[in-house]
Amino acid sequence: MEPFQTVEGGAAAMPAANIDTDVIMPKQFLKGIDRKGLARGVFFDLRFDEAGGPRETFVLNQPPWTEARFLVVGPNFGCGSSREHAVWGLAQLGIRALIGTSFAGIFFDNCARNGLLAITLPADEIETLLALAADPATCRFTIDLAEQVIEGAGRQLRFEIDASRKHALLNGLDPVGVTLARADEIRAFEAAHLAANPWLAPAAAP
Repeated sequence: MEPFQTVEGGAAAMPAANIDTDVIMPKQFLKGIDRKGLARGVFFDLRFDEAGGPRETFVLNQPPWTEARFLVVGPNFGCGSSREHAVWGLAQLGIRALIGTSFAGIFFDNCARNGLLAITLPADEIETLLALAADPATCRFTIDLAEQVIEGAGRQLRFEIDASRKHALLNGLDPVGVTLARADEIRAFEAAHLAANPWLAPAAAP
C-alpha cells in the first residue's frame, strides 16, 4: 500500500448522512475481486447520467473538485453492506482520506486495511471543514498523519487515531505486512517453542 504521511490536495464536501456502500460502489461493479477498473464505479449513479455522461451537478464533476484527494462527509458514511470494493474504488479514484463525524464499523475497518485514512471529528469541526471544502478558494487541505493535524485556510485541527492504525498507514502496511514486519520474532518464537516441545516436530518422511 502507498504510505500516508503528509498529503496535500483538494477536499470535496459531501454532507449527506448515511451514504451507503451501494451508493459508493453499486452492485454491478462487484463482479470480481481483482480490484481492476473500480474508479469508474465510485458514486456511479451520482456521477453519471443514464447515457453515461457526467452529471454537472455532482461535486466531483465540478472543478476544482475533479481532482479531490479528500472527502468531508456526513454522519454514518459507508453504512450498508460490507463490500470492500467501495474502499478499493475510492482509493483508485485518488481519494486518500475521509473526514466525518462517524463511519460504519466494517467500512471503517476496510479503510484502515486498504490505506485509506478515515478521520473522525466532532460535529462543529466537521461543519467548519464542510464550509471550507465547499468554497473553491479554501478547499485545499494538508493532512499530516505523523502530527495528526489537518490544515486549511489558515486553520489547524487536531485528530485522534489508534496507534496501530497510524503505524500501518504511515508505513503502507496492510495486515499481512504488519505481520511480516515481525517475521524475525515469529521465527524465533517458533524455534524456541519447538525446542521446548520437540514432539511437535513433523515426522520425517519414510
